Amino acid sequence: MAHREGILAYALATLKIGAEPTACIEVDGVFYPIAAAAKRYKLAGLGGGLVDIMIDWAGSRRKLDALAKKLADGRMKGVAAAKARLLAPLLYPRKILCAGANYYDHIAEMGVTDTRKEAQRLFFFFKPPRTAVVGPGKTVKKPTHSNALDWEIELAAVIGKRAKDVAEADALGVIAAYTVAIDLSARDLNFVPDSFFKLDWTAGKGQDTCCPMGPKLVPAAFIKDPQDLALRLLVNGEVKQNARTSGMIFSIREQIAHLSKIMTLEPGDVVLTGTPAGVGFPKKTFLSVGDHVDAEIEGIGRLSVDIGA
Repeated sequence: MAHREGILAYALATLKIGAEPTACIEVDGVFYPIAAAAKRYKLAGLGGGLVDIMIDWAGSRRKLDALAKKLADGRMKGVAAAKARLLAPLLYPRKILCAGANYYDHIAEMGVTDTRKEAQRLFFFFKPPRTAVVGPGKTVKKPTHSNALDWEIELAAVIGKRAKDVAEADALGVIAAYTVAIDLSARDLNFVPDSFFKLDWTAGKGQDTCCPMGPKLVPAAFIKDPQDLALRLLVNGEVKQNARTSGMIFSIREQIAHLSKIMTLEPGDVVLTGTPAGVGFPKKTFLSVGDHVDAEIEGIGRLSVDIGA
């Protein structure tokens, strides 16, 4: 994780502490409840969950910067990473917007013959936040009516500033943080070749537990270049996807600018930016109950989930 000049690097997460989801800050591998730590160090305005913190991200970030520095002395007791019960970091995003077919190698493996950028169209689909988002662990339930559950690792950008008609040059400035997401897709429900519309994005992409996210949020200030990060996904220890975000057709800047022309982006929205080659569909290899999936992105961490019935 990169450091900003003079600022100690930290990450944000939501832990289950007792019976409650608790917004936490991670400093040097230890998690501290943000509200309790802020109260101890007299930093007002850092209560609630991480979505609440995103609402005034500019103000929250200054306070979090100060809090991380104070916590670095180790005087406050926290939760060691090995004992942390991590939930999805955002409970829950306001909107989840997902870029479809946005890596050159992925559209090639899906059978697109003309892979030039000018031959492509940037498009998005929704996932339902409250029923789709889950955190790490034994959290994913395989849809009982699908036999083609596929994996897609994605860099997810969390919006921290209200944005409408933002220019590409300013687009990265509305992103508060990044995290790892897995877009789980029921391919057999997604493709409907005999219908007028041919595709059913809601059935294919909107199943319960279809958007694992985490393990934490890394503030954008600590990611040197989000357009050049390594991504890797493994199923049962076997590498399936191995690429870099530089392989996107439409950059993160272009995606944010495009979306903000369609709708107002709000703090707490999440944008999934596409997936590279290596998904199961071309080989007709899909996830089964009992499978273990690891998705990792450079500078952010590893999100691991198990597929249950």
